[in-house]
Amino acid sequence: MHDTTHPTHATARRELIAFRVGPQEFCVDIMAVREIRGWTPATPLPHAPAYIRGVVNLRGAVLPVVDLGARLGLPPSEPTQRHAIIVAQVNQQVIGLLVDAVSDILTVGDDAIQPPPDVASERVRAFVRGLLAIEGRLVSLVSLDHVLPAQELDAA
Repeated sequence: MHDTTHPTHATARRELIAFRVGPQEFCVDIMAVREIRGWTPATPLPHAPAYIRGVVNLRGAVLPVVDLGARLGLPPSEPTQRHAIIVAQVNQQVIGLLVDAVSDILTVGDDAIQPPPDVASERVRAFVRGLLAIEGRLVSLVSLDHVLPAQELDAA
């Protein structure tokens, strides 16, 4: 999947992990991803926001799990064995992102990432850094910086 049409104008290439949440496809920068693991039930946390599924034990460390669909304003997931947890580093915090399924790894040039449309709400723009049109699919690039609000990063 290498783009050889512009060998002299090479843009920065990045690898992205693509995944599904409900009917939509999203991706995150592979450099933020530590591992991908199967769904394991999370222990609920009292007084946590609705999009925090709870915590799971990750080799002795407590890993908060965010229902990414619920965080993005989609209906909450009903996790099954097919669901996955993407373990990602967000600033100084390691979190788990509950997704329906991991689809593939995309390699794209920065020039392939288009800004979200002006009609997108502020909330959408806070989470979606850009859009990629790949092989007839529209994939939203998620900015992990805003998945957990700052005060919850401190509390977690």
